[in-house]
Amino acid sequence: MMEKLQESTEHIKRQIGDFAPEFGIILGTGLGALVNELDIAFSIDYADIPNFPVSTVESHSGKLIFGHLAERRVVVMQGRFHYYEGYSMEQVVFPVRVMKLMGVTKLFVSNAAGGLNPAFNTSDLMVITDHINLQPSNPLIGKNIDELGPRFPDMSDAYDEHMIREAMVIAEDAGFTLQEGVYASVPGPMLETPAEYRYITILGADAVGMSTVPEVIAARHMGMKVFAISAITDMGTPDRIKKVVLSDILEAAAIAEPRMALIIRELVRRA
Repeated sequence: MMEKLQESTEHIKRQIGDFAPEFGIILGTGLGALVNELDIAFSIDYADIPNFPVSTVESHSGKLIFGHLAERRVVVMQGRFHYYEGYSMEQVVFPVRVMKLMGVTKLFVSNAAGGLNPAFNTSDLMVITDHINLQPSNPLIGKNIDELGPRFPDMSDAYDEHMIREAMVIAEDAGFTLQEGVYASVPGPMLETPAEYRYITILGADAVGMSTVPEVIAARHMGMKVFAISAITDMGTPDRIKKVVLSDILEAAAIAEPRMALIIRELVRRA
C-alpha cells in the first residue's frame, strides 16, 4: 500500500511542482461550488492519477484541485468515494492518505446528511462533534501501515474542538444558526427506512449519511486535525419523513452551500 501511495504522491508532485498544500478539503454531494472561490493553480482528473479510484456518483466531478483559498494553499477533492460504490475502505481513504504524504495537516470534510434531531430543518448546517460508525468495515482493518500511524489510534477527540468553537463564532458573526451533533455513517446507497431512522436516533445520532467517517478515521490515524460539517438535506424524524430523490438532496444542499463555504473559508483564513 505504501508503494502505491508514494507512486500517486510522486505523480501529483510532478504535476504541481513546488506547490505544497497546507489544508485538504473534501466536498460532498451537491457541495462542490466552493471550488468557485479558489484561485486555482492546478486541476488533475482522478482518472489521470495512478492508483486513484474514479468517482461514479452523478453529482461528484472527480477532480483533485490545487489552489489558494483565503490566501492559503489547499487541495480540494471535488467528489469523494463511497463504500457503496464497490470500493474497499482502503480505496475510499486513499486520497486522504496521499494528502498527508503531500504535507496536509488539517482536513475539512463536508457531506449531505439526513436530519434526525427534531430541532433541525432542511438546509441547516450541522458541525460534527462526534460520530457513530455503522459501516461494515473501516480503513484500519488488516495489517497496520506503521509509516502512517499507530495500530490503536485514539478517537476520543476525532473532531478538533478549537475549529468547532471557531465555526460557531463565524456563524454567529454572520447571523445564522449552526447546529452541532453526532453523525452516523451507514453503507448506503439506499436511504433509511422509518424503523432504521428510529434505531439510529436511539443510538444517539443527530444526522445520518453514507460517508465521512472512513476519511476521518484515516486522517486521525495519521495525526491530522479534522473539521467536518453536514448539510441537512432531508429529515428522518417520524413526522417529516417523505420520499426523497437526488434532485431534492441537491436542491437542499445548494441552499446550504454558501453558508458552508463561508465557514470553511473563514476557518482556513484563521488557521
